[in-house]
Amino acid sequence: MTMSDFMRMWSSNAALSLTIWFIIIMTFMYLTRAPAHRAIRAITRVIRAFFRIASRSCVLAEQRLAQRNREVLLNAGQEYTERVLEREFYRVNAVVARDLGGYPALHKRLSEEARQIDEYYRLSADVPPTPPAWAEAVATIAKIPTHGDASVARILETINETIEDNHRDAMRAYGKASQQRHQILKKMLPVWRRTSQQLDDVQSTITSLDDRSKAIDTHMGRLEEIRRGSDVAVRTLSSSSLTQFFISGLVLVIALFGGIVNFQLIALPMSEMVGGNSYIGAVRMSDVAALVIIMVEVAMGLFLMESLRITRLFPVIGAMEDQTRKRMLWASFTILLIMALVESSLAYMRDLLAADRESLNQALAGAVKSNAEFRWIPSLGQMVMGLILPFALTFVAVPLESFIHAARTVIGHLMQAGLRILAAGLHIGSGAIHHLGNACVGIYDICIFLPLRVETMLHNRHTTESIPEEKHHAHKVK
Repeated sequence: MTMSDFMRMWSSNAALSLTIWFIIIMTFMYLTRAPAHRAIRAITRVIRAFFRIASRSCVLAEQRLAQRNREVLLNAGQEYTERVLEREFYRVNAVVARDLGGYPALHKRLSEEARQIDEYYRLSADVPPTPPAWAEAVATIAKIPTHGDASVARILETINETIEDNHRDAMRAYGKASQQRHQILKKMLPVWRRTSQQLDDVQSTITSLDDRSKAIDTHMGRLEEIRRGSDVAVRTLSSSSLTQFFISGLVLVIALFGGIVNFQLIALPMSEMVGGNSYIGAVRMSDVAALVIIMVEVAMGLFLMESLRITRLFPVIGAMEDQTRKRMLWASFTILLIMALVESSLAYMRDLLAADRESLNQALAGAVKSNAEFRWIPSLGQMVMGLILPFALTFVAVPLESFIHAARTVIGHLMQAGLRILAAGLHIGSGAIHHLGNACVGIYDICIFLPLRVETMLHNRHTTESIPEEKHHAHKVK
């Protein structure tokens, strides 16, 4: 039975049949009005309860996630601060062992040099010459008046010359003694400079220790804040994680472009080595081989950084014994160096292949073959790039570690914001479902407005007729 036949069940006239169906449906809806209202409200209550429970669950999940993010952030901050403090204490220990460890010997040297300087100073004391005891008597005699006697004048002149000669000898002796004192002072100068340099070194060491002690105090204060779990520490760590996330992400993007350049250097010669017509699915075998070489270089770089304890992505490597870790370090460096040399040779092979293709194109075009004068410059550049890029990609481990640690916090905050938005949406949806149920009840009553109107009119008439009867009965009773 088609829909048209079903609609014309009561009469061949479509309008009459539709009218009959309308009356039947209207009557059915009127008779089932109360159950329909209960069903609509029950359904909306169920849906609203589901939305409210889901919203509450999202709120609880958001709170648990916020607590987890807080714990992860504080643990990461505590671990980082402890690492910084460990390095600061190691540096302080190195400074103390290197500079202050020889303090007894330094004290002995300074004491010896101070004694030597004191001795030099004592020897260099300026002592004026003492005039002879008879000089005063001779000077008195030289002042006796001659009274015109020539012999007395000669005697006095001789005495005067003797006194002047004695004075000149004394001055020469004093000058010689002063020159000797100056030589002693000259010997004291390098000792004084050496002592001053040693004291400056000690002062520099003490200043460095003082600066490091201040840095240690700052980090200790930060560590105490993190252990207390204060809101200031959480906000600071969140801001730092967000900054590290974007900075390390930018560096990783730069490293990605470097990897693309590295891939282009070795993709062409690898197609000649492994065959350019071999495919693994939709990817050429040469591309896969080039990617494998780059991935091996990156892996060796990660192991090298882990062996140097610059990064801590693999705790197993950091927990190795020093001897085993050093062996792994040299093994990683050796493999990385071999891969870099292989890549450099592949880059040179790429330049040769490019030159061969250019010569072939010129020959096919009938052009005269030209030999470039400085063909070795791009070849050398490609070889250097092929040698340097693997070692440059080694340092990807540092931003990668920062990105991973920061990504945990950033992703946690994004999930927290998503759960908060979802909870708000579900809460709004529960209210919308409640009002939608009331709207559905109203729409249902609108569909059967004719029977409801008739029912209202009959109810009003019955009410109007019953009021006079009640008044007449009340009058009789009185």
